[in-house]
Amino acid sequence: MTRVRRSVSIVVALVLAAGTVSAHGAALRGSSGSLSIPTWLFLATGGGVVGASFLLATFATDRTFVRRSHDHARVLAAVPRVLRTVVAPLVGLLGLLAVLAFGFGAAFDVAPADPQQNLAILVVWVGWWAGYVMTLYLVGNTWPALNPFRTVARTLPSLDRGYPAAWGAWPAVVGLLALVFAEVALPLAEDAAMLAGAITAYGVVTVAGAVVFGVDDWFANADPVARAFDHYGRVAPFARTDDGVVLRVPGAGLVETAAGTARAGGDDGATDRAPLADAGGVAFVVALVFATTYDGFVATPAWRTIAEAVHAPGVPGVLIYAVAYALGFLAFVGVYRWAARSARRTGDTFVAVDELARRFAPPLLAIAAGYHLAHYLGFFVSLSLPLATALAAPTAPPAPELFVLPTFFGGVAITAILVGHLLAVWVAHAIGFEVFPERLQAVRAQYAFVAVMIAYTTLSLWIVSQPTVTPPFL
Repeated sequence: MTRVRRSVSIVVALVLAAGTVSAHGAALRGSSGSLSIPTWLFLATGGGVVGASFLLATFATDRTFVRRSHDHARVLAAVPRVLRTVVAPLVGLLGLLAVLAFGFGAAFDVAPADPQQNLAILVVWVGWWAGYVMTLYLVGNTWPALNPFRTVARTLPSLDRGYPAAWGAWPAVVGLLALVFAEVALPLAEDAAMLAGAITAYGVVTVAGAVVFGVDDWFANADPVARAFDHYGRVAPFARTDDGVVLRVPGAGLVETAAGTARAGGDDGATDRAPLADAGGVAFVVALVFATTYDGFVATPAWRTIAEAVHAPGVPGVLIYAVAYALGFLAFVGVYRWAARSARRTGDTFVAVDELARRFAPPLLAIAAGYHLAHYLGFFVSLSLPLATALAAPTAPPAPELFVLPTFFGGVAITAILVGHLLAVWVAHAIGFEVFPERLQAVRAQYAFVAVMIAYTTLSLWIVSQPTVTPPFL
């Protein structure tokens, strides 16, 4: 234990020594940031932290210690049934109705058109996609109870057609990629009426799917938002089970997911336990990591230079974004598949490549959570005052943005990315000892996956180190 504590202290020291970078998020167009240390040194330090954490994790070779560190959970209390079946669904429905009312109201001049004053835009992008999503991986997943589309679908008669097993998670993969690309390519953060229309279209599709295939099957497999939120919740320290709310080690849910032993979420249907048993489930995890990375990358000066150069001969802007989006996602998937194939070779195992890819995918969710926090924390805090003002007085003049200390939030962004990657390394280490019978085999099989994590770390840190600019042609 002394050696473990010493290792943790070294890693924390390396994190604090990584330097300071001005915060930015894709929605904070026009802000800027700068490094106080050379970029190459900053990136090398970040990648070195992840690499060093893997070396330190290899000292923990006691299977019992590794397993107990994730199996320990303490039951706190049961969630009152009225809260999860009446109060939470009602809050979700009222929130959806308010967003649609203020969204469509802007088209008829009965609601403010200013993005920093319109309740629909502020609630969706600041309160929900930034602030609420943070609670999923920092606290726990409450979306199954709040989800208004799930609530609506449960009141409608179901056709109860069997969900095609061959589909797996692929509808969710396509849906997530489509939603993120629409967020980047369309002015959904500026046009309240367009945002309300997009939410309505999504709602019609997802409610129809739940009616045809059943609420539980649809939201566990095919709905991209429910699946993403379920995955984020597995990083969190709190989870709801049949026994009530349990407190566990952060990341324990990821180890359970890899082993296929995730705890049940209650017997009242208020859960979306997304399986991770096929190639589609793995692709969805990679898409979750890639989506936020792409959203940040298109707001960097490097992307502006590339896009403008390609656009100069007359290539349509939307085509440039679409091609880059598709190629980027395929590259992320290809790199991860390479890691799975390499793990089979270096681990000297007969475990199939697809099985290795499935077992080692959950640690990527810790990376996705860390980058989401780095990407949106400054954005959320800077616009929390306009959101509070809009909630209190929807027709009042827009409130000024809060002053955000760049150095402070830059440090938080770096720490969030590194902590997410360090947690991913530890979870991968625990999974390795569950998959492989020999200690050295378990360590060697992780080499390629850790290399991929270092690459993701370096790319993420490079993005947050760049000044944020308005993406061209949008």
